[in-house]
Amino acid sequence: MLIIAILIGTLAAGIGSVWLAALLSVGVLARSTHHMLSLAAGSLLATAFMHLLPEAFESQAGSKDLFMALLIGLVFFFLLDKAELWHHGHEHHHPNANGLNTQNDNHGDAHTDTHEGHSHARGHAHPHAQAHTNAQGNAPATTGSWAVLTGDSVHCFGDGILIASAFMADMRLGVLAALAVLVHEVPHHMGDLIVLRAGPGNKQMALVKVSLAGAITAIGGLAGFWLVEQLRDFLPYFLVVASSSFIYVALADLIPQLQKRLSARETAAQIAWLAVGIGLVTLISRLAHGH
Repeated sequence: MLIIAILIGTLAAGIGSVWLAALLSVGVLARSTHHMLSLAAGSLLATAFMHLLPEAFESQAGSKDLFMALLIGLVFFFLLDKAELWHHGHEHHHPNANGLNTQNDNHGDAHTDTHEGHSHARGHAHPHAQAHTNAQGNAPATTGSWAVLTGDSVHCFGDGILIASAFMADMRLGVLAALAVLVHEVPHHMGDLIVLRAGPGNKQMALVKVSLAGAITAIGGLAGFWLVEQLRDFLPYFLVVASSSFIYVALADLIPQLQKRLSARETAAQIAWLAVGIGLVTLISRLAHGH
């Protein structure tokens, strides 16, 4: 039963986020991307601080050791971010048609701002926003497609391990972790689809490729199930590492993208969607408890 739950949760997070991203990429729905960033940040922080960390600290593990694991986890994801192994940073090193590096983000352009959320959830260099700008400028965008799929697969494998760890601690935690991963992957997959659609092939093939990369989440879930089963005494530390991943993504990537000068109405909308993310996690948690 547990392994089935892990497979369902990882497939829902890995492939479901791709299909939802494809839906939100169409027409007027694409304007909701920045709301998804706020929603994702709220859900990630709520899952980490209200569920994963409390579950870890209720174990027999020492609090000092767990805090050390949290610190190491944050530094670890920062180093992965810097090494561009945890996000799609490959394509922003390629020059565009004018010989300029695509790393020069045009944050003043309203169209680019709409797609700033397309960067990977492991770094705030906005690589997908850059790739989209590159594509809009009729520059060749095919050079980063394999890097996108490779990076996506590695990232999804890691997400699968984190989700499996949460499921093995508690079924409710697994559901919340899968939900949090699904929500924060949507803006990232929107960027993936933009990059692949700018290259050769049709839109349907781009969706198939990104969906296959998302399916790697299930393989990561199976690997995580085996790994945690062998190291069950270290489960609290797995939960802390999962928390550090969620916290890093929210604070180092998603929230900085929302730190722009906005009107009072737009700022209120950001706060509202952040609260919706927190409330959604809380609601699902209560439903899982049956009250």
